[in-house]
Amino acid sequence: MRYQNNIVKKPWGYEYLVYENDECALWFLYIKHNHRTSMHCHPNKTTGLTLLDGKATVSFLSDDFGLNPMNKIMIRKGLFHSTCATDERGAWVFEIETPVDKYDLVRLRDSYGREGKPYEDESFEYPKEDACLWIENPKTNEPNVYNFANSKLTVAKVMDINFFNSMPDNVNIMFLQGGIITEYGINVAGAGDVVSTKILKELIQVFKDVKDKTIVMVMEKND
Repeated sequence: MRYQNNIVKKPWGYEYLVYENDECALWFLYIKHNHRTSMHCHPNKTTGLTLLDGKATVSFLSDDFGLNPMNKIMIRKGLFHSTCATDERGAWVFEIETPVDKYDLVRLRDSYGREGKPYEDESFEYPKEDACLWIENPKTNEPNVYNFANSKLTVAKVMDINFFNSMPDNVNIMFLQGGIITEYGINVAGAGDVVSTKILKELIQVFKDVKDKTIVMVMEKND
């Protein structure tokens, strides 16, 4: 794991890797107030953004979407986008990517002169601090719970499709490994997807199979 031990300094804040496997990588981004990521795209990977705390606006070339805590947005391959922190405290963001490729990056516009430039090199890295989050795969029937960025994150193995029925409709589920499949083996929701339990409950009325070794992260705001 190339980035497991380091933080990457950005002109808008910083980011670091919090989880990685063969299917996806999950990054944490802190964006300072009124700062924004470049207007960029990922030609070969899909990304999912979830706002943990603060407020943010995700901009595309033609429109903008405001995000409040626990709002999420999925971004297809090749779609140019930029994220701006609109809260005075900044924005705390999860970004999940699949497939794993940090260098799959094209910058169109940038407030800091990085348009057309590749991802930052090693000179922008410094060691992680003790407070940095790192997510471990859970044991069967023993979920790992993390309190981070004013959020409760529960990482669990899913052994049965009914796992999703016990949750409120407004909770977001991030698939880290495995997923829900049709009876003929097609992914309905898989690694890298962020889906509300309301939608998942509708899906599992028809698609009742879950892959072996499926791992999800349940994301909720702390009370």
